[in-house]
Amino acid sequence: MARYQNAADILPAELLAEVQRYAAGEQLYIPRPNERLPWGARSGARAELARRNERIRQRRAEGASIEQLMQEFHLSYDSIRKIIGGKNGSSRSRG
Repeated sequence: MARYQNAADILPAELLAEVQRYAAGEQLYIPRPNERLPWGARSGARAELARRNERIRQRRAEGASIEQLMQEFHLSYDSIRKIIGGKNGSSRSRG
Protein backbone atom coordinates (compact mmCIF):
# COMPACT_ATOMS: atom_id res chain seq x y z
CA MET A 1 0.00 0.00 0.00
CA ALA A 2 1.22 3.49 -0.82
CA ARG A 3 2.54 5.62 2.00
CA TYR A 4 1.11 9.13 2.12
CA GLN A 5 3.40 12.07 2.72
CA ASN A 6 2.54 15.50 4.05
CA ALA A 7 2.77 17.93 1.14
CA ALA A 8 4.13 20.58 3.50
CA ASP A 9 7.17 18.36 4.02
CA ILE A 10 8.02 17.98 0.33
CA LEU A 11 6.61 20.92 -1.66
CA PRO A 12 7.99 24.46 -1.75
CA ALA A 13 5.74 26.89 0.16
CA GLU A 14 4.58 28.68 -3.03
CA LEU A 15 3.57 25.44 -4.71
CA LEU A 16 1.85 24.19 -1.55
CA ALA A 17 -0.20 27.38 -1.37
CA GLU A 18 -1.25 26.95 -5.00
CA VAL A 19 -2.27 23.31 -4.49
CA GLN A 20 -4.23 24.30 -1.37
CA ARG A 21 -6.28 26.72 -3.48
CA TYR A 22 -7.61 23.76 -5.48
CA ALA A 23 -7.56 20.80 -3.13
CA ALA A 24 -7.10 21.79 0.51
CA GLY A 25 -7.66 18.78 2.74
CA GLU A 26 -8.04 16.36 -0.19
CA GLN A 27 -5.91 13.32 -0.92
CA LEU A 28 -4.27 13.59 -4.30
CA TYR A 29 -2.54 11.04 -6.48
CA ILE A 30 0.33 12.56 -8.43
CA PRO A 31 1.34 10.21 -11.27
CA ARG A 32 4.95 9.77 -12.28
CA PRO A 33 5.86 11.43 -15.56
CA ASN A 34 5.93 9.03 -18.52
CA GLU A 35 4.65 6.21 -16.34
CA ARG A 36 2.93 4.52 -19.27
CA LEU A 37 4.55 1.22 -20.16
CA PRO A 38 4.07 -0.83 -23.31
CA TRP A 39 1.26 -3.37 -23.29
CA GLY A 40 2.09 -6.37 -21.11
CA ALA A 41 5.34 -4.97 -19.74
CA ARG A 42 4.10 -4.60 -16.16
CA SER A 43 2.19 -7.89 -15.94
CA GLY A 44 4.81 -9.95 -17.74
CA ALA A 45 2.37 -10.93 -20.52
CA ARG A 46 4.64 -9.48 -23.20
CA ALA A 47 7.61 -11.54 -22.00
CA GLU A 48 5.47 -14.67 -21.70
CA LEU A 49 4.23 -14.30 -25.29
CA ALA A 50 7.79 -13.79 -26.49
CA ARG A 51 8.82 -17.03 -24.74
CA ARG A 52 5.83 -18.87 -26.22
CA ASN A 53 6.62 -17.59 -29.71
CA GLU A 54 10.24 -18.68 -29.34
CA ARG A 55 9.05 -22.17 -28.32
CA ILE A 56 6.85 -22.26 -31.43
CA ARG A 57 9.78 -21.30 -33.68
CA GLN A 58 11.98 -23.89 -31.95
CA ARG A 59 9.38 -26.65 -32.41
CA ARG A 60 9.02 -25.69 -36.08
CA ALA A 61 12.80 -25.87 -36.51
CA GLU A 62 12.66 -29.35 -34.97
CA GLY A 63 10.24 -30.39 -37.71
CA ALA A 64 6.78 -29.90 -36.18
CA SER A 65 4.09 -29.18 -38.77
CA ILE A 66 1.91 -26.10 -38.61
CA GLU A 67 -1.05 -28.34 -37.83
CA GLN A 68 0.83 -29.89 -34.89
CA LEU A 69 1.72 -26.42 -33.61
CA MET A 70 -1.91 -25.33 -33.95
CA GLN A 71 -2.98 -28.23 -31.72
CA GLU A 72 -0.13 -27.86 -29.22
CA PHE A 73 -0.43 -24.10 -28.72
CA HIS A 74 -4.18 -23.70 -29.42
CA LEU A 75 -3.62 -21.07 -32.09
CA SER A 76 -5.00 -20.54 -35.56
CA TYR A 77 -3.17 -21.35 -38.77
CA ASP A 78 -2.64 -17.65 -39.50
CA SER A 79 -1.29 -16.97 -36.00
CA ILE A 80 1.26 -19.76 -36.29
CA ARG A 81 2.31 -18.54 -39.75
CA LYS A 82 2.85 -15.01 -38.42
CA ILE A 83 4.92 -16.27 -35.50
CA ILE A 84 7.18 -18.48 -37.59
CA GLY A 85 7.86 -15.69 -40.04
CA GLY A 86 5.17 -16.05 -42.67
CA LYS A 87 3.56 -12.71 -41.90
CA ASN A 88 2.34 -12.31 -45.48
CA GLY A 89 0.66 -15.70 -45.49
CA SER A 90 1.45 -18.58 -47.79
CA SER A 91 0.17 -19.92 -51.05
CA ARG A 92 0.37 -23.40 -49.50
CA SER A 93 -2.90 -25.13 -48.80
CA ARG A 94 -4.06 -25.24 -45.19
CA GLY A 95 -5.09 -28.86 -45.46
